[in-house]
Order: sequence, then C-alpha cells, then structure tokens
Amino acid sequence: MALKQYKPYTKSSRSTILIDREGLWKGKPYKPLTAPNKSVKGRNNLGRITSRNHGGGHKQKYRIIDFYRKKFDITGIIERVEYDPNRSCHIMLVKFDDGDMAYYLAPQKIKVGDKIQNGPNSEIKNGNALPLKDIPVGINIHNVELQPGAGGKIARAAGASVTISGSDGNYSIIKMTSGEIRKIDSRCLATIGVLSNPDQKNISIGKAGRSRWLGRRPHTRGVAMNPVDHPHGGGEGKTAGGRHPVSPTGVSAKGLKTRDNKRTDRFIIRRKVKK
Repeated sequence: MALKQYKPYTKSSRSTILIDREGLWKGKPYKPLTAPNKSVKGRNNLGRITSRNHGGGHKQKYRIIDFYRKKFDITGIIERVEYDPNRSCHIMLVKFDDGDMAYYLAPQKIKVGDKIQNGPNSEIKNGNALPLKDIPVGINIHNVELQPGAGGKIARAAGASVTISGSDGNYSIIKMTSGEIRKIDSRCLATIGVLSNPDQKNISIGKAGRSRWLGRRPHTRGVAMNPVDHPHGGGEGKTAGGRHPVSPTGVSAKGLKTRDNKRTDRFIIRRKVKK
C-alpha cells in the first residue's frame, strides 16, 4: 500500500498523509464473522474512566479474527483483502475447501486467489501457519503463540514481524523488533511473512476532526491544570512542571518498569534494547 497526499486546498489537507486503500475490498464485511462493537469510552466494568481522553468516534463492527489457525491440512483460498477499522494491519477473508470461512491477519504481498494452509505439513510460504519447530531459522513470522494452542499474541500490528534466531531443546529462540530475545515452546504456531500496511507509521492525521473519528478526545496538558487535578499543575505564571514527567496519578512517565511476571522471566534471554 502506498501513501496518499492531498493538494493544499485547505490548512488541514496541506499536512494530511493517509494510506491509499486502492486494491482493498470496497464492500461490507462478511456478516457472519462480525459482531457488535459497543464503545466503552475508556471506562471499566464499574463505569469508571481508566483510560482518559477516549470517547465518541465512528460506529464500527468488530471483525472476528481467527488468531488460533487450528484448521489443519485443509486448503483455503483468499476471497478478498479488507480494511479493518479495529486494527492497524489489513485482514483477509479465507474460504476453505469444506466451505468454512475465516478472517486472518493479512501479510504483505498476499493476493486474492492465493492458497494458504495451516498445520505441520504446510509449505514454507507466505500466509501459511506452522509450528515453530518446522520453520527455518531467519524466516520472518507473525501472529506467534506464547503457549501451544493459546492463539497468536506476538507481532499482530501493521508491518510487524519477528525472526527465529535458533533453538534450545524444546524451545525456539525468537528475536523481537524491540531487540528482546526470548524462548518460546517449539510447538507454538506462527504464520510466515511480514504483516501488511507497513506505511501505517508514516501517516499524518492532518486535522483534529480525524482524531475525533478515531475516538480520541482532546488532551489537556498537566501543566495547564490546577494542583488538585494533576501533579504538574499550579504555580505562579507558566511553569515547566517543576519535576520529572508523571501521570495524573504520580507514576513516572520516563520509562518506569511496570513488568511484574516472575513466572516467565526465565524465558527472556535478553531484555529489549533501550532507545
């Protein structure tokens, strides 16, 4: 997918850069694989705001994506590649030989009419899902499981992929984009290829209205508030906060480590590289 720029007829169009969706399916999604997607506006099950500045946005239907890929040894044909408003990468509708349909994450360079397959006996080909032990070292993969049969959890965003850098007994050694290196059970499934829409990181929203369509509400700086509302608030005249940046609840916003999962620490060989 290429980027689309607009002629500077207005102040917003001067700076707008969006994804050109030429070649994607232009109709509605496959209805049996959709579900209602009620906006929660950043609130939890008690109705309390836990994520600030969320709300509004365009109404969307949720596309039910199959992250498990458990339909083994049956060939599927890609019916269409679609835009999904709920994620950054594109998705593909696959029709299997037994008549079943499924939505999968679409990798780059996949086309309508291509055939894909899941399972240990599959070919090393773009879009096919195999156990890590059957994938050669150095191949780009996405939608990687952390536990066998638990569904893909790693590398699911636009342009994302990880690589297999070796093996250690019953584990495969995976190198993440962040620089982290970790061990994952070799029986876990992963899909071959790099995910679609890599230019997503290069778009420019261009205007406040487009952010509102995406459900993002205006964000007020902490230094513009009163001390009762934010740790950065108050002071005579304009200030720069007077302390290291923190969240409204006082948690450091400069890389404070919040990971607390000692159970899986032994699988991490090297932590992510600091930028």
